[in-house]
Amino acid sequence: MALFPPRPSQSPSVQPGQDRQVPPISQDDLQRCRQLADRIRTRFSRTLVGQENLREALILTLVASGHILIESVPGLAKTTAAQTLATSVSGSFKRIQCTPDLMPSDLVGTQVYDFSTQRFSTQLGPIHANFVLMDEINRSNAKTQSAMLEAMAEGATTIGGERIALPRPFMVIATQNPIEEEGTYNLPEAQMDRFMLKAVMTYPDADQETRMLQMLTSRGTDMPGKDDRDALTIADVDFLRQKARQVHVAQPIMRYAVDLAATSRGAGSRPIQGLAEQVRLGASPRASIALVRIGQARALLTGRDYVIPEDLKDWAHSVLRHRILLTFEAQADGISSDDIIDQIVDTVPVP
Repeated sequence: MALFPPRPSQSPSVQPGQDRQVPPISQDDLQRCRQLADRIRTRFSRTLVGQENLREALILTLVASGHILIESVPGLAKTTAAQTLATSVSGSFKRIQCTPDLMPSDLVGTQVYDFSTQRFSTQLGPIHANFVLMDEINRSNAKTQSAMLEAMAEGATTIGGERIALPRPFMVIATQNPIEEEGTYNLPEAQMDRFMLKAVMTYPDADQETRMLQMLTSRGTDMPGKDDRDALTIADVDFLRQKARQVHVAQPIMRYAVDLAATSRGAGSRPIQGLAEQVRLGASPRASIALVRIGQARALLTGRDYVIPEDLKDWAHSVLRHRILLTFEAQADGISSDDIIDQIVDTVPVP
């Protein structure tokens, strides 16, 4: 497996059809990016035990300018993890507890008539924040989900016919519980596709659960207190995101990302026999975009200014699992989307 070396400082002239070259990232900037990420990891170590994959998924999504969906059974600290990331940055943070009677105006805001001025004034809703935690998003109704989709897709909301831009950075951290069906509304495919990653949390082992109890008893409270130490600024987040876009992605890596997504649709360089009997809808091109963006963020936080195949392979499951819809036959046979992704990763040749 060939690894791609860093780009030379002198980039060749851009020819028609070739990729636009971006300035290389200096070693000082790479070191600063790693230091900023380590500051977030340190905050996680003070509030969360284990769940390293979820921690990295949250950090990568932040750096890659995306949104993340977290799924697990109750009691695995989904909300704590989301709050830890949000409070790691000195931006605005809002938490929305989704219920079936939650209306779009409760989310985006509304216009209120002021009798003293005899005019309507706009009251912004909680979605107008840098970090928005949508707890149990699948409990919100279709109207509210469509308002959420507009915000995630357009970076703006519409109140009384007026379009209002959301603050930058803007990141949605949504959670859902897969075991309770009553009073839930499955997210439509268009909404699911807007999440860059879907993280699935698992139960901690005995040692991790013991450490969790030790942490709770030592601090004397179940909820972590307010902690402003080492919080990143909005400028730090903008810096991380800007540098992530400068990470070099070679043509073979781009083709690899496209091949992974295309194989889920029954195409690709090595189509999987019988996949159509298991998958009724594969990943859209937005999946290949997400693979590249996550690869750039992962490379940056690892100290590289170039993406290698492992940056995509290691996060293929998180990028693809919510974008692959299974047939009823596959579900009846106990096949999961992760099983399909295992086949795809094993089949697609690595550059």
